[in-house]
Amino acid sequence: MLQTMTQIHSAEDARRLAKRRLPWMVFDYIDGAAATGHGQALNHAALRDIRLQPRILVNVRERSIAKQVFDHDAALPFGIAPMGMCNLSAPGADLMLARLAAKHKIPHGVSTVASTSLEKIIEVAEGHAWFQLYFSGDGSGMGALIDRAEAAGYRTLVVTLDVPEVGRRPRELRRGFKMPFRIGPKQFVDFALHPRWSLSSLFHGKPGMANFGPDNPFDRTESRASADWSYLAKLRARWPGNLVIKGVLSVEDALRLKSEGVDAIQVSSHGSRQLDSAPPPILMLREIRRALGPEFPLFYDSGLRSGEDVVKAYAMGADFVFFGRLLQYAMAAEGRDGLAQMTQVLADEASLTLAQIGRRDMHDLPSTLATVQQPPLP
Repeated sequence: MLQTMTQIHSAEDARRLAKRRLPWMVFDYIDGAAATGHGQALNHAALRDIRLQPRILVNVRERSIAKQVFDHDAALPFGIAPMGMCNLSAPGADLMLARLAAKHKIPHGVSTVASTSLEKIIEVAEGHAWFQLYFSGDGSGMGALIDRAEAAGYRTLVVTLDVPEVGRRPRELRRGFKMPFRIGPKQFVDFALHPRWSLSSLFHGKPGMANFGPDNPFDRTESRASADWSYLAKLRARWPGNLVIKGVLSVEDALRLKSEGVDAIQVSSHGSRQLDSAPPPILMLREIRRALGPEFPLFYDSGLRSGEDVVKAYAMGADFVFFGRLLQYAMAAEGRDGLAQMTQVLADEASLTLAQIGRRDMHDLPSTLATVQQPPLP
């Protein structure tokens, strides 16, 4: 019975176990959303209410969930979204994700504020890593990171532009979450009540922002509001590899980004952590696909919780998708084994969904497969 309770059969299993094992402060940092969380709930509802059309009498005995992304084939139809401070979920989480990327040849988004250096992660990922960059301050301090990423062998730069100011996340504020940690009476009690996490983190060392040091600190609350289109033009001229712009929810922005020469766009609401009243990104994905046409590379993250959701996102127009906090839940639940379990669940769900809709692979899933149901008014 105990083994069954610690096995991961779904996203909800991973989240339940993570909530039990992580300190409240850390869980609310990973799990939280902007403001009331209404935007997060709307996107989950929008994903839930997409209907896929089943088909019968199609020979789907042989199926593949492999998918090409840029110039290589990934063994899975999903990658790892960039997430800051992953080692808060479990010691060594960054490298667990890197090993997963290497095993399945999927892109691992390496956050600017990763707990492990960008050089180490791409080495362990065997090259299957993309570097994610935040604009910060006036942008001048980001050049050194770009140079480091290029020197380390990164070929894809993901620039996150949906954080002009860090969204207000009440759950973080109530718990007093700050980086680096500031330990007061509430945090001391919190950590004491979660000894498994606390002792493990103490043994392995407090997670930090490994790409920064005392001479070049990173302030996660610093304004990034001065970024504009001229910054993008300079970035495009400077970066020789694939340039992906992440955090796009506007058709107008998407059309301009395409004309400015970016290589791909990632439709995302930052996991609903920025603007509570933003439109559900899964619905904007379809609108942006219609505007850009069928050929332009379009990626997606935000709110995905199953392999069935992966297939829905492809049918809504994505060329590749990324999971974020769900993978952190899995690592918080059972470390490396939890991550392996969750990955297998997602792969199995995606393959079974293909079978149900009469498709043999992830390529050319037409929009006619997906019908958006309008939820009833309250």
